[in-house]
Amino acid sequence: MKKKMMLVIKYIFRPTSKWFSILIPVIGLGIFFFLVTLNNVHTEVYDIERFNSAKETIRSPITIENEQETQRKTREAVQSVEDRFSISAEVTEEREEYIEEIFDAIEKLKDEEFFSEKSDIEDTPVPLTNQEKVQRLQQILSSEISEEVSNEVLAQLIEIPDSDRDEAKKLFISSIKNSMETGVRTENLQSAISNAKQIIEYSDMDTDTQEALTQLTEFAVVENSFFDVEKTANARKEAASSVEPVVTRAGEIIVREGQTITNEIYEEMALVGLLDNQRNMFPIIGLGLLVLLISSVIAYEMNRLALIKKLDRGTIVSIFVISIIVIILMKIVSLYTTQGNQLFLVVPVATGVLLIKQLIHERTAIILAALYAILGTIIFNNQIPGSLNVEAGMYFFFSQLAGIFFLVNVKDRLAILKAGVGMAFVNAVTVLLFLFLSFEKYSLSDIFIQSGFAVTAAFLSAVLTIGLLPFFETGLGILSDIKLLQLSSPNHPLLKKLLTEAPGTYHHSIMVANLSETACEAVGANGLLARVGAYYHDIGKTVRASYFIENQLSINNPHDVLAPKQSAEIIISHPYDGAAMLKNHRLPKEIIDIAKEHHGTTLLKYFYYKDKDTNKHVKEEYYRYPGPKPQTKESAIICICDSVEAAVRSLREPTEEKIEEIVSSIVNDRMMDGQLDETPLTLKELKIIHRTICDTLKGIFHSRIQYPMKEAK
Repeated sequence: MKKKMMLVIKYIFRPTSKWFSILIPVIGLGIFFFLVTLNNVHTEVYDIERFNSAKETIRSPITIENEQETQRKTREAVQSVEDRFSISAEVTEEREEYIEEIFDAIEKLKDEEFFSEKSDIEDTPVPLTNQEKVQRLQQILSSEISEEVSNEVLAQLIEIPDSDRDEAKKLFISSIKNSMETGVRTENLQSAISNAKQIIEYSDMDTDTQEALTQLTEFAVVENSFFDVEKTANARKEAASSVEPVVTRAGEIIVREGQTITNEIYEEMALVGLLDNQRNMFPIIGLGLLVLLISSVIAYEMNRLALIKKLDRGTIVSIFVISIIVIILMKIVSLYTTQGNQLFLVVPVATGVLLIKQLIHERTAIILAALYAILGTIIFNNQIPGSLNVEAGMYFFFSQLAGIFFLVNVKDRLAILKAGVGMAFVNAVTVLLFLFLSFEKYSLSDIFIQSGFAVTAAFLSAVLTIGLLPFFETGLGILSDIKLLQLSSPNHPLLKKLLTEAPGTYHHSIMVANLSETACEAVGANGLLARVGAYYHDIGKTVRASYFIENQLSINNPHDVLAPKQSAEIIISHPYDGAAMLKNHRLPKEIIDIAKEHHGTTLLKYFYYKDKDTNKHVKEEYYRYPGPKPQTKESAIICICDSVEAAVRSLREPTEEKIEEIVSSIVNDRMMDGQLDETPLTLKELKIIHRTICDTLKGIFHSRIQYPMKEAK
């Protein structure tokens, strides 16, 4: 098992391996990303003692709840809750009923005739004495009243005049209700009795009546408020739940420079991990996992580019260098960014994706835009571990997407500035989005300042892209649309050379360029690359221009005096002479490859059969181009169009039927000869190419009106 693993590792990391060329730069980028963002997640650990003075201002690196302090506050809140009591309406009503009973019983005594036991004469009524009345009351009143109300009090009540008794009753009941309605507990019983007595004393009743009623209050006012367990428990729960957790927030100042480190401050520092070096490793592990994910996505995308044969040294270096430039720009600006300003708005982050879209591919630009935005959320987190600046990440993502979207139809570098205008608009809209979503109030000046930052970032991105693009095009040999448009200029030295030294070949190249561009666009290939490649594909003919028939104007054909083999060597050499010339003039590799591949390994039939007429044992390989065969769609299409244009141009009267026949024969010949075996073209695409070439040629060689000639007089 170990041997197999070692073999796999050796295979991946061998210098010629595709994965070696991918993993080495990806690992380098991962290390760079990790080192740049390390201080954004790593917090300094302090070796500090209690009651010393702080040498610097220390902030919390994380947001965390101080559970111990929260529990203390909760405990205090619960303890501050007073006991809850319930007032018993039944007790109050019971005391009122007792008072009613006493006054009703006294009234009844007044209405009845009573005979004293001392009466000597039969049937002669003798009024009851007060003592007898009290005894009578004790017999008819409830046991609770008779046991608690003394005879003296009852006697005083009996002596209240009849005219004042009803008023005294109402006054007494009113005073009792007033004293008991708020609840009477053991600790405030005497206070309630005193309140009732005061009400009676301040009334306009006579003194004897007041005294009688005052004595009765001792019986009437009792406890009617009792401890309620359920209410008290609910109140304590409510108090506990209303306590806000004590949270130390990320970025919050724990201790200022020069301040004494109290025990409370020391414990808070321990809580947030400023004294625990082991705890500080977790954010670093998290950052490592994030960088691993980002690096994996980049490696996957580079592998996809390799599968479609668009990954070369220039592409790898571009991704590596552009990523470093973008992250360095972010990091530099982040050094001057605080919680009070929004300097991340001025970062020209779209520079990277604008370059990548032009140099590599739009899909790659979109993927890297998302990754740069993720890294931006960490870089601009104000060095607070555990926090992400989501606002910065959103702004970077939308800004980059805007750049990718608006950069279309690149005909010159002015198109990049036009894309900058679109980015400025999207950036400003994103800033307004943040402002409107915020609860904070912003002044008009803040809106203009932040929008100005956003617009500046857009135009800085455009300007940096224009400035950096030539370095990538020239230094890495990467082909962009702008570079292709520059190469297509007739003023290029090689095209001038072709026009002046081989005008027939120049005209042929222009025709091939038109056919190739149209066919490429029909199957989704790079039409601009095909056009420019066609311009230069026969530049090698300028070495011996007169040996090619399209340039033989009013001169004898030099091949008439040469042996077929010599003629074949001259003709066969022109793709490789052209490739050498293009290489000397530092033209992109794609153009050089088209020049070398546009004949593939085809057979030079004319001279082969001419030699075979005299030498039946001639070898076919002497008259075949050495290759390589076309490797790309653009190269294969130019290979077809080159032969088609020459064949159609040789027709005296090109009709639609003849054009169809020639194009079909050439496409079939290239397929049967295996010239298209190494290209990614499908049979469906070949049919589209066939139809597109025919339609284009029919438009070029359309029939014209024959104008009548004037007869000679």
